Amino acid sequence: MSNCQTSNCPTRKFLKKLFRCKSEPVVACVNLHGVIGKDSKLSSGLNFENVAPLLKRAFEMKKVKAVALAVNSPGGSPVQSELIYNYVRELSEEKKIPVYTFAQDVAASGGYWLLLAGDEVYAHNSSILGSIGVIFSGFGFVDLIKKIGVDRRVYTEGKNKAILDPFLPEQDENVEILKDCQRDIFEGFKDLVKSRRQGKLKELEENLFTGAFWSGKKSLDLGLIDGICDMRSKMKEKFGAKVELLQITAKKGLLKSFFSEKSNFTYSLLNKIEERISFNKFGL
Repeated sequence: MSNCQTSNCPTRKFLKKLFRCKSEPVVACVNLHGVIGKDSKLSSGLNFENVAPLLKRAFEMKKVKAVALAVNSPGGSPVQSELIYNYVRELSEEKKIPVYTFAQDVAASGGYWLLLAGDEVYAHNSSILGSIGVIFSGFGFVDLIKKIGVDRRVYTEGKNKAILDPFLPEQDENVEILKDCQRDIFEGFKDLVKSRRQGKLKELEENLFTGAFWSGKKSLDLGLIDGICDMRSKMKEKFGAKVELLQITAKKGLLKSFFSEKSNFTYSLLNKIEERISFNKFGL
């Protein structure tokens, strides 16, 4: 029989978890890390389909006193941001369990949207937050295809169906359609910030909602967060020194993991490149 004396022994860890003292409060922790992307199980990014099971497990844990979310995201899809945010708030209100959110390196744009799901919001001094806005970017290849002698042919029903086609000349009418759409999303984002940070914002709207981003220290001065603190310290302050932080992670079988990674190598690589570009925007 093996001798298991170290604290890292799996058996000791299991027994400790099994016979946890009733007086020890539990906080379930979920990492929300990566670019917020489309809803797909094949995506390595952050989306509702991937995150929802983790959130459900966190809120349904026995004896859980709170859920803590560690957010590290430069943003991405506003739809996925909204879906994740709504689910966190739904579970919190249904289970009567408070949520604390903590910005890591960056919680910008959609990442800040997720951060707002917390009843209390924290960051590090050097965290990057904000970027409250909506962006669309693309390329125009009209002059290029003329130079190489390519004739672009597009046939549509609906005069705006080919809106912002990179191989066709840009039209003011099409740009305005895009701007109208962005404006609606932007107004919804602003309304969320004002609602969740009601009575706490310390700067005029025209200065907050410019797409700019700030350090955690400056974000506290602006009222975008409630304090500068790391997760472990804040949870000990809230629930005592014996609080147990339990990390909720995805369960994935060995064979499933192997085959999915091999069969989707190119897709995963492209996701990683996109993620790196998004984080690089903030110098990370």
